[in-house]
Amino acid sequence: MLLEQAMAAFGVIFDPMRFLIIMLGCILGLFIGVIPGIGGLAGMALLLPFTYTMDPYTALAFLIGMWAVTPTADTIPSILIGVPGAAGSAATVMDGYPMARRGEAGRALGASYTSSLIGGIFGAVLLGIAIPILRPFMMAFGTPELLALCILGLTLVAAVSQGNMMKGLVAACFGVVIASVGDEAQTGELRWTFDSIYLWEGVPLEALVLGLFAVPELIELGAARQSVALHRSESIVRDQFRGVRDAIQNIRLVFQSSWLGAILGSVPGLGGPAIDWIAYGSAAKSVKGGTESFGTGDVRGVIACEAANNSREGGALIPTLAFGIPASATMAILLGAFMMHGIQPGPKLLTEQLDITYTIVWSLMIANIIGVLICFAFVSQLAKLALVPAGILVPTVLAIVFIGAYSATRDIGDIIVLLIFSVIGWAMKRFGWARAPVLLGLVLGGLVEQYLFISTSRYGSEWLTRPGVLFILAIPVLYFAYSAVRFFLKRREPALAAVGAAVSEPAAPKEAPVGQVSTIDRIMLPGMWVLAAILFATALATSTEWALAARLMPQTVSAVGLIVVICSGIGIYMRKRAGETIVKPRKVSEADPLEAMPDRQLYARMGIMFAWVLSVFVGTLLIGLLPTLFVFMLGYMRFEGRQPWIRTLVITLVIWVAMFILFDKLLVMPWPQSYLGDTFPQLRTMVSDII
Repeated sequence: MLLEQAMAAFGVIFDPMRFLIIMLGCILGLFIGVIPGIGGLAGMALLLPFTYTMDPYTALAFLIGMWAVTPTADTIPSILIGVPGAAGSAATVMDGYPMARRGEAGRALGASYTSSLIGGIFGAVLLGIAIPILRPFMMAFGTPELLALCILGLTLVAAVSQGNMMKGLVAACFGVVIASVGDEAQTGELRWTFDSIYLWEGVPLEALVLGLFAVPELIELGAARQSVALHRSESIVRDQFRGVRDAIQNIRLVFQSSWLGAILGSVPGLGGPAIDWIAYGSAAKSVKGGTESFGTGDVRGVIACEAANNSREGGALIPTLAFGIPASATMAILLGAFMMHGIQPGPKLLTEQLDITYTIVWSLMIANIIGVLICFAFVSQLAKLALVPAGILVPTVLAIVFIGAYSATRDIGDIIVLLIFSVIGWAMKRFGWARAPVLLGLVLGGLVEQYLFISTSRYGSEWLTRPGVLFILAIPVLYFAYSAVRFFLKRREPALAAVGAAVSEPAAPKEAPVGQVSTIDRIMLPGMWVLAAILFATALATSTEWALAARLMPQTVSAVGLIVVICSGIGIYMRKRAGETIVKPRKVSEADPLEAMPDRQLYARMGIMFAWVLSVFVGTLLIGLLPTLFVFMLGYMRFEGRQPWIRTLVITLVIWVAMFILFDKLLVMPWPQSYLGDTFPQLRTMVSDII
């Protein structure tokens, strides 16, 4: 029965016209994924009206084709320019972008496409065979188990925190505190909204992601005044197949991440960003040397992220089809498409309408294959993006980043959030704090609060004794115990080695440190801990008058964060008493122009870059976002990038018109109000009438 329905659906999909529609959806999905800040959600919303006149099979194939390849396309800006194509591809930046900086963009893209293909097919196959089997299991997976799963995800920040678990935990607590901002669902309490209606819905994820990960990279790229790739690859095609070989050699990691992504993707509300970081953290712990090498340009980090990134799409369809429960906002739109075409998700899709179910399965599989083949065909051209001069690339991408951030809620507050977290993200990167745990804390914070409230309301404290909860929570407990034992053993080894060396031979003279410790480093490296302590103490003090349900999670997390900061402070004090160097000099690298710069010149260039970014916000308030972006790109390319006037005008005009057509005409984006527009309302329609 199942095989017959699957073969019938296979014949439906390969109808010539329907197959062309799938290819069109794939091409549109690739285009949407390349542009940072849009993503599959906006793409699904944009294309949904075009399916009104299609039959159900064609409509679903078209939407699934677009949606399935978007994660593959998200990889392109993540690797080549360090800008996440969507929140779910932020983890790819950690290793993909450093590889592009080394001239290994082709290798990173080849590895990502191969693992994406395998992960996408894995997710589709799992969807095809798992829906009838997993129904009883998913019905038994309650909120306590979901809560334990979220806690497990938060503990994995230790694996993505550049080897510093304490900093990772503090950053994760910071992310959860940010997730507490807004209207608390159970009591209606307004938490840290500062009398702003904009913050009632919380801090938008898109603006935060672009601020933490995209703008700091662009600022450093602009300060270096070089292209992304510091070294030119001799053969992009050869590097591409080297990446394919990397993925095949790490096939166990590919399947491990694919399995993890598909399973976690089936958990409603968990979301792509959390899944990718969990897969990234799991891979960092499971592969040899991953904890030390991940985040520095390890191809295995790219492989793990992209395999999970694509396999999660098949997992997300499981609760959507089986129970009518959307696993994400994108799946909610897909449910709307089901209803629009008279399809009722639930038991019928698993029994009477299996042809529709397997049409979706085949569409998912075929779309992944088509999308990856297209990307492989154009990888040589795509990799050349890493060689574009910073004077052209930085203003172009920054313009797209500003529009992508503004598209979060389409409020001027989105740009303010982008600027605030750009400063935070740059400071964290500059002074050795991992940014990934902040994002993971924000994504999982709301889920933790929701599941905690339901679990305690329904089960009291007994939810902690459920077998599934005990099994899941045992994982982080054992991991932290193992890490603590390993930490103390490592601290004993140098002491024993020093004693043995003193007995056997005289001590060798100490090598002079490379580089110098700047004044800013001396202030900010310990100052970041002080700022964290002030933040958590303020959060505790300002939330005391809230209702219990509203203050339970933020106060608990703030207390944990404060305890971690205090313990870290004690550890730093003890290390200082023992004569260890706390603030170490930076390693000077001639290959990296930023590290080779004198400290004063470096921070002067950073200040100039921040001034350019701030000018966009000021211009938006005065003359509007789109006119400001035109002036910004024109001025930056000519004066900061030192490009010829004719080239500057042509590039700026082409990019600006493309953005205008896409965002104003197609997406019909309501632009923020400006002082000039309020004073002369007729100007708002003048440009539209001309174009």
